[in-house]
Amino acid sequence: LGWAPCPGQPPGATTALLASGPDGEMLWLDVTHRPGQAPWVRLMGRYLLPPCKQRWHTCAAFLPQGGLLVCGDRRGSLLLFPCSSSPGWAVESAGIADGSTSPVGEDTGSGSEPFCLSHKGALPLEAPLSMLFGLHGKMGVTSVTCYGGYIYSTGRDGCFHQLRLQGQQLEVLRKHRPCKGLQWIEELRFTPDGDLLVLGFHADNFVVWSSRTGENLHCIPCGGGHRSWSYCSNASAEAFAFVKCGDVMLYHREAEPCEQQVLLESLHGREITCVRRLGVVEVPGHATLNIFVTGSEDTTACVLALSKRSRAAMPLTRLSDHISSVRALALASPAGPGDEGLCTLLFSAGGRAQIECYRLLCAGDPASESAVACQVIHVASHRLDKHWERKKNRHKLVKMDPETRYMSLSVVPGTSSEQLPAPWKFLAAACSDGSVRVFGLLEAARKLVLVAESFHHQRCVLKVEAFLHTWAGERRHLLCSAATDGSVAFWDITSPITDATDALHQAEGEIQPLALGTPLLTIMAHSCGVNSLHIRETPEGQYLVASGSDDGSIHICLLEVALGRGEAMAGTCLRVLERVARPCAHAAHVTGIRVLRPDLLLSASVDQRLTLWRRGPGGLDALSTTFFHVPDLAELDCWEVAEAGGELRYYCVLCGQGLEML
Repeated sequence: LGWAPCPGQPPGATTALLASGPDGEMLWLDVTHRPGQAPWVRLMGRYLLPPCKQRWHTCAAFLPQGGLLVCGDRRGSLLLFPCSSSPGWAVESAGIADGSTSPVGEDTGSGSEPFCLSHKGALPLEAPLSMLFGLHGKMGVTSVTCYGGYIYSTGRDGCFHQLRLQGQQLEVLRKHRPCKGLQWIEELRFTPDGDLLVLGFHADNFVVWSSRTGENLHCIPCGGGHRSWSYCSNASAEAFAFVKCGDVMLYHREAEPCEQQVLLESLHGREITCVRRLGVVEVPGHATLNIFVTGSEDTTACVLALSKRSRAAMPLTRLSDHISSVRALALASPAGPGDEGLCTLLFSAGGRAQIECYRLLCAGDPASESAVACQVIHVASHRLDKHWERKKNRHKLVKMDPETRYMSLSVVPGTSSEQLPAPWKFLAAACSDGSVRVFGLLEAARKLVLVAESFHHQRCVLKVEAFLHTWAGERRHLLCSAATDGSVAFWDITSPITDATDALHQAEGEIQPLALGTPLLTIMAHSCGVNSLHIRETPEGQYLVASGSDDGSIHICLLEVALGRGEAMAGTCLRVLERVARPCAHAAHVTGIRVLRPDLLLSASVDQRLTLWRRGPGGLDALSTTFFHVPDLAELDCWEVAEAGGELRYYCVLCGQGLEML
């Protein structure tokens, strides 16, 4: 049994009672309280739950849009059913039982039989319009809430999901894991001041967790979640009641003024490992806001807005799908301003060989505190060891390299295939197990598939960078990878991508990984690991490849791509036109490098120096050096802005033990 507020009815007048019975049949009953008389019950609908071992519903809610009912079941699935509150669809059980023919909306008198389901067959048995099977695992869905145009579901898997209605289908936008250790999430409460409270159980304690502050507001020992309980709060007091050993226990607390003030919003709990700039959002009445995404060792990625006027970073949303550190970020394309704001695909990757993909939409919202609204849609995810977790008796086998990390990501440009019904995007990844891997994403089907790989480097690959070469109507997808031995390899991945596209089309999204082959060219650029890499095309159609190393050196090479003709067309040739090396350019690891122009280079190091270099015939000459305040620099990102007078200005953002924009 479960209660839900009736659609279109004032609170307390009529309430919907949902009852699950044999063979997965769920009944919707409207119960109206009549003072001094027995409750009046109407049978409004009959629904069929999907087959499973424990076939009953656990929670339900009517959608504000009307005509739809969403419920969760004991198997962890979310179901969407059609419903109608019109009298023509209802069966007044008492009136039919005693032979009355009065309309449904009329009172049949207090002398009639109070309740009967003998004529429930007059209503059709409705099947689900949409089903998300096992969304919350096998422990069941605990609550369904509608708020702000979205649907929120909680479960005993330690997660809650944000969903929306597309037509008559449920679409999962993203999954939230509020805090570690909160195994059972029972309910969500949205407060008037904009906070989201997560109610659940951690071991034997009842926990109220605040999404705004990221901390437990209450932790009450009660014996665990297998009991009846209720929590209520308002501006003056809070109360928690529960049953234990047959006794009703009550915790009560008067509201106290909060003396704690947040001086500076935290971005991450540990070191920031990567940063990418999405673009700019213009909001009337506010200064220009730069939107960034950061990844951290605390296993989260954060979308934040940075105001030029206040110089404050305001977190917009956090992505908490990773189970280990976030080491790399990549954007499918530079996010450009559109009618609805900034929209782009974001890839994040890191420890435990895990990749997550999101669709981000950032738009101005003057009513919000940050002046920006950020919508996140989780598109796809991939883990190399997912097949391993499905194996039987895997404890008897030796798992190969369970701690593989993705060190760097790069989206392969210009790979949207026009001959397929839906375009595939491809992503290159540098891996700690010595491989370079290429993945294919089909956003419409929410599939992320491993399509090709190579173990050429035989050691940890630190950086990858993909670029597109076009000449006389021909296109070549090229890839540059750098490893811990200081080598930089160049690949032609055009054929693997073409073969993978054909195979994906024929196999409907599931293929065996192809071989990337051997590199076209390998350069020993440094004496040790390459920590930074950037490629820029020159106006002459050549490519400047800049890299920085652990030994503090900077290396630049100028490449020319030559395409074969005739039958030798498959052979792409790379020629090194120029090589420039600057030993001891920095006193520590060079962890960030960018080619701003063919004659201008920017480098950043753990020595906390940001140096601007001029590339000339004689090599690299330092133009200026700026000291920044971020220790243990991990990465930088750069962009250019055209000022009002036509002057071109360069900006950069640096991350490490903090974040700084220059």
